[in-house]
Amino acid sequence: MGNKFLLLVRCLLLSTLCVAFASSSDGLIRLGLKKQRLGINNINAARIKGKDSLSAKGAITTTHDSDDSAMSIVYLKNYLDVQYFGEIGIGSPPQKFTVIFDTGSSNLWIPSSHCYFSVACHFHSRYNSSNSSTYTEIGKHCKIDYGSGMILGFFSEDNIEVGDLVVKNQVFTEALREGSLILSLASFDGILGLGFQDISVGNVAPLWYSMMQQSLVAEKVFSFWFNKDPSASEGGEIVFGGVDQKHFKGKHTYVPVTQRGYWQIELADILIANQSTGFCNNCTAIVDSGTSFIACPTAAATKINHAIGAKGFVSMECKNVVAQYGDIMWQLLLSGLQPDKLCPNIGLCSYNGTQQVSDTIEMVVVEQKADKHTEVGQHFICTACELIAAWIQTELMLNETKGRVLEYVNKLCDNLPNPTREVAVDCGNIPNMPTVSFIIGNKSFHLTSEQYILKVEQNFSTTCVSGFIALDVPPPQGPLWILGEIFMEAYHTVFDFGNLRVGFAEAV
Repeated sequence: MGNKFLLLVRCLLLSTLCVAFASSSDGLIRLGLKKQRLGINNINAARIKGKDSLSAKGAITTTHDSDDSAMSIVYLKNYLDVQYFGEIGIGSPPQKFTVIFDTGSSNLWIPSSHCYFSVACHFHSRYNSSNSSTYTEIGKHCKIDYGSGMILGFFSEDNIEVGDLVVKNQVFTEALREGSLILSLASFDGILGLGFQDISVGNVAPLWYSMMQQSLVAEKVFSFWFNKDPSASEGGEIVFGGVDQKHFKGKHTYVPVTQRGYWQIELADILIANQSTGFCNNCTAIVDSGTSFIACPTAAATKINHAIGAKGFVSMECKNVVAQYGDIMWQLLLSGLQPDKLCPNIGLCSYNGTQQVSDTIEMVVVEQKADKHTEVGQHFICTACELIAAWIQTELMLNETKGRVLEYVNKLCDNLPNPTREVAVDCGNIPNMPTVSFIIGNKSFHLTSEQYILKVEQNFSTTCVSGFIALDVPPPQGPLWILGEIFMEAYHTVFDFGNLRVGFAEAV
């Protein structure tokens, strides 16, 4: 997803896939999917974009449905709350591929039959242009960058089958090299981007654009329903050209897209137990069907995970900064010094500006193993100082006393998450965890603990994982929040291209 600063966790899930086509004279198609449960050892198996997962493919049967019109519906597979896939066909006759329908990127890529030296290609279906009568050669080479991997390949043109729609002469990427070992493990063959052409590598028109240009959909709208129930036969549904009324109740709340590229919207505030966190004043959020979790700035993730009792990366440096510099930081912030100027002023940062926190913490973990303690420690002390300054500033706005604020900040240090891993919670305490709410379009969208906690099974036991992970995107793109599948499972989501807006309604 070129230049997309995302961090998320995808899972390994060995699963059988049962696909059901439902076609009728009104052009409706349904692809039903089945799934199996995820083990905890698999949850860190891979990252691409960072998106990960594994599964197996299955069979196709046919049924009919004539209630809907002018829409194409593709049912998605639920990889136990963290991955949804669908099937497309490329070429004539169609060659089948399993793809992520991803609103956070804009290119379509699949492995090429010419991919000989990338291990990942040999574990997936590969497109063979010589077997397609509608193939047109382009040959221009391209590179698509993701959060923790990249795709090298070349552009080709062919017909793409999505549900009962056939998009003609679509440009896509044949991958020659999949630059991450994790792609060898991933169950999806490729990614089908549903973002805007503005972020498309090579300025290629996304498949969704071609659907509209070829008048294949009645409305310039597509919508997602994700089924959180791991025992259900359907993992979810994407509808092109409209919405499926049976998957939501009430009316959608629509908010405008604030910047083309990603499906980017304004997030007015974040609440924990109906109390503002103080971290969001008209924040930027991206609605991303290709991200599993809800990603947010490290300071916010730490505060939320502390509130729900999550345990993750514990930084002694953070606690040391509070102990040694907490008083002076309080006084300087109270006097009006801005948080971004504080740490250089007290000598803990040797530069101005905010560092990308997740990269710094990851550097600490990696480089300490290489015995580079001094340099890395200095970098992390700076990062810890910046986090503490942000925390103290938000508490100052709530008129808390110094003693209570420093005590609270010290506890936040205990819960500082490791950005490369999830943080676990006590499964027995889930009923007591607070509601986390997102203010979008003057309406509160609540997530209960049952909705934001991921339950993962392993050896007849269950591990519970927080749905909030740390992600720091530097300006000018950030800071931002990523509303991924956990949010979209709770709220049926409409991507209205015609009116450049996104809508949410309670999913059923």
